[in-house]
Amino acid sequence: MAPAITLAADAPGLSAANTGFMLICSALVMLMTPGLAFFYGGMVRVKSTLNMLMMSFISLGIVTILWVLYGFSMAFGTDSGSLIGWNSDWVGLSNIGLTELWDGYTIPVFVFLVFQLMFAVITPALISGALADRVKFTAWALFVALWATIVYFPVAHWVWGAGGWAYELGVIDFAGGTAVHINAGAAALGVILVIGKRVGFKRDPMRPHSLPLVMLGAALLWFGWFGFNAGSWLGNDDGVGALMFVNTQVATAAAMLAWLLYEKIRHGAFTTLGAASGAVAGLVAITPAGGAVTPLGAIAVGAIAGLLCAMAVGLKYKLGYDDSLDVVGVHLVGGVVGSLLIGFFASGKGQSDVAGLFYGGGLTQFWKQCAGVFAVLAYSLIVSAVLAFLLDRTIGMRVSEDDEIAGIDQAEHAETAYDFSGAGGGAARTAAAAPAPVPAAESKKVDA
Repeated sequence: MAPAITLAADAPGLSAANTGFMLICSALVMLMTPGLAFFYGGMVRVKSTLNMLMMSFISLGIVTILWVLYGFSMAFGTDSGSLIGWNSDWVGLSNIGLTELWDGYTIPVFVFLVFQLMFAVITPALISGALADRVKFTAWALFVALWATIVYFPVAHWVWGAGGWAYELGVIDFAGGTAVHINAGAAALGVILVIGKRVGFKRDPMRPHSLPLVMLGAALLWFGWFGFNAGSWLGNDDGVGALMFVNTQVATAAAMLAWLLYEKIRHGAFTTLGAASGAVAGLVAITPAGGAVTPLGAIAVGAIAGLLCAMAVGLKYKLGYDDSLDVVGVHLVGGVVGSLLIGFFASGKGQSDVAGLFYGGGLTQFWKQCAGVFAVLAYSLIVSAVLAFLLDRTIGMRVSEDDEIAGIDQAEHAETAYDFSGAGGGAARTAAAAPAPVPAAESKKVDA
């Protein structure tokens, strides 16, 4: 049954503070998509920088329009068979009053829907990191539209929509461990198994071209993630949003340190890429769990996720799949770890009274988490692979080998990230300002 909607005039619980807070959180989550673009953009080679930025930015355009037209209705409308929602009054958002409140909360429907829109935008953008260097931009844009419609909107309903099967089962996902990160990570794996490896995978060096850009992107993600996580309680009248804020910081710090420690032991150095990747792994893992665990539990969740994700990123070389920027290793593995650890570390003192194994609750919640995790993983993996296969067989998913080698930026966007024609201007200006060399014959005349 769809959440009931009441009028602000009949709802003395309307809170200007919560409304303002949620609008700020929505803006923070929106900032995460450009942050992700910088994070990914710095990790690729120079010749793919703009394409990587655009693969994130295009999601802001496509998913926003789909959300207005029918996405919000599919995700949060009246339940049908515990699988999908629909509310014809929400199609186009034309029949939602400015004063209508979201069910049981003190914020308007428009505030809730724009907050959820930003989740819908960033989720397909996450997938793009696995596909760097080799996907046609038109094929990617069409994939985003189809994937959001067939995968994200239904899964969001399962997890967060009233009547969705995972919601009714009691699967805990505070802010998107299943609906966002497992969903995107499994999709990434499904697509790369279809489109194949980059030219030169495991042979040519494919190092990040700009680690400062990676660190900037990671910092923007970390900053925006406070809105992503703390805002998911839709207010902070009972302190749960504040708990989530604290746990987001704590788990991220623990994961970064764990990743760096593993990296030092395994490879002999603390790298900036490891610090950034570890931080993102912690953010991913605490996203589903942060409202259910204590700060000590958040340290455990973050540290475990940081260690396991650091170990997982190397699997692509052993198993032979080309996950360009470690979307599978960080988002899929981190989402699974954070979601399943709820079954062990849920304290019963946060968002609900559900307790995990370490707090006397047995394994009941763990099995519920398993159901949510593996159902979303399987659905997204299979459907995403099918979508990629169909697109590849029709319009083609990959650019030509020549374009991939020469650079996808120039081939797909007719631009390059950096203009070196006047770079290092000292040499160029010196050459331009210096007098023309005197021919040898003339030189002899002068000497004479």
